[in-house]
Amino acid sequence: MSGHSRWSTIKHKKGAADAKRGKIFTKVIKELTVAARMGGGDPDANPRLRRALDEARSNNMPNDTVMRAIKRGTGELEGVNYEEVNYEGYGPGGVAILVETMTDSRNRTVSEIRHIFTRYAGNLGENGCVAWMFNERGVISVPKTAADEDKLMEAGLDAGIEEIVDQGDQWEVQTAPDKLDAVKKALAAAQIEIGEAKFEKIPTTTVRLEGKQAETMLKLYEALEDHDDVQHVWANFDIPDELMEQS
Repeated sequence: MSGHSRWSTIKHKKGAADAKRGKIFTKVIKELTVAARMGGGDPDANPRLRRALDEARSNNMPNDTVMRAIKRGTGELEGVNYEEVNYEGYGPGGVAILVETMTDSRNRTVSEIRHIFTRYAGNLGENGCVAWMFNERGVISVPKTAADEDKLMEAGLDAGIEEIVDQGDQWEVQTAPDKLDAVKKALAAAQIEIGEAKFEKIPTTTVRLEGKQAETMLKLYEALEDHDDVQHVWANFDIPDELMEQS
């Protein structure tokens, strides 16, 4: 199983753990703030903010918390000034890893991210060293109970569906990044229930890992995910399902 769908199969376990630690709220608050700062506080005119609001609602974030985050972004309230910084590197077996962060201290974050890479047999690389191995895609999850593959394609083909991937109990609908909102609206118009709608970095090739390398890679991946400044981690590992489930 490739790294981009790492959490698709065990999302319920990861999500429950994150919720207990407050990790999800922290990440969404940062995204709301940065999205509002970059594109304004009106979700109708700011697709990035609209997606952040969807994520906030799906995680039952209180409205007061949402509005404070947006107002910090637009400057109506004082708050921490986050900047987006991305890091690239390699994990065990030469796995390519992209790490997207939001930080108020670039020096602190790079030091801590480098330490995590080193601890788990990886190394931080130069900007651009692995980014070319990933394509950004719009990804929408759809429960299989909501529609079959033919219905999905019929509803969203004209809007921009490019591929439908079987992910067990759900479909993964892939689009070009600029077609994500259009496909989401088309599925809604067809009364098809959807789950998350987001951008993902999908690897063009994968690296097969087994045994100790696979175990170390999963520890590296999870350590990066758990860092307070990290928003997303993308990697091109391919690991046996039984190991993924045990993580």
